[in-house]
Amino acid sequence: MKKHLMIAALTALIALPAFALDLHTARTSGVVAETPDGYIVARKPTAEVNALVSEVNAKRRAEYERISKQNGQTVEVVGKLAAPQIAKSIAAGN
Repeated sequence: MKKHLMIAALTALIALPAFALDLHTARTSGVVAETPDGYIVARKPTAEVNALVSEVNAKRRAEYERISKQNGQTVEVVGKLAAPQIAKSIAAGN
């Protein structure tokens, strides 16, 4: 019985990424939105949406920090400069 439970649990863990919410889907379904400071925000928060927002924003912040060190600007300035570029790269209405 333990073996069957372990196999079921492993199968569920492997299958989870297939159902994971991605940024494109989250944008088009309206559950997240881009902000003027270069990050995303949850419009319809759930555990999955909040996890996506945290992951995306952490990656963006790391990139903004890298860029800020190269250019001598604050992370906040880099994020605000990135926001319009991000907006240009996504379809209208997302």
